[in-house]
Amino acid sequence: MHTLRKNRPLRRIVLASAATVSGMVLLLSLKPHTTPAVAGLAASPAPSSSSSTPGTTGGSTGSTGSTGSTGSGGSSGSSGSTTGTRTLTGDSVQTRYGPVQVRVTLTDGKITDVTAVAYPQENPRDQQINAYAVPQLTREALSAQSADIDTVSGATYTSDGYRRSLQSALDSANG
Repeated sequence: MHTLRKNRPLRRIVLASAATVSGMVLLLSLKPHTTPAVAGLAASPAPSSSSSTPGTTGGSTGSTGSTGSTGSGGSSGSSGSTTGTRTLTGDSVQTRYGPVQVRVTLTDGKITDVTAVAYPQENPRDQQINAYAVPQLTREALSAQSADIDTVSGATYTSDGYRRSLQSALDSANG
């Protein structure tokens, strides 16, 4: 015969109490998702935004597509001209999940490269989303030749920050 079907109410109370306590212990032992790299992320956008000021880069003769370049190579052409190669960094846009900032390379007024210098990557979910979204946004910007790009589904905040930072870089190139 089953232990709960016997006519022993004390045993039922003890088993129900033990199950309740066990459930509460398991529930309270769950820890909320924490990000171990919060301090590291807060320090990382500062060097990238201070290394180049939008609108002050006269031009760069560095190679396109390099993510480690600072955009401070030799200058070619005047700062108001649309000829030559120029690398400009857009404003850092604060989104719900972290800052987004892009660097754009213009050659003779045409967008030849867009690099995301800062984007949310604090936790594995951010990394997964942005590993897909950032390359897609870059392809969109290169094909559109403007900041008028579509939002990537599932990365709405990153897409908005990317678009706004790209627009600020393009605005500084024209101003």
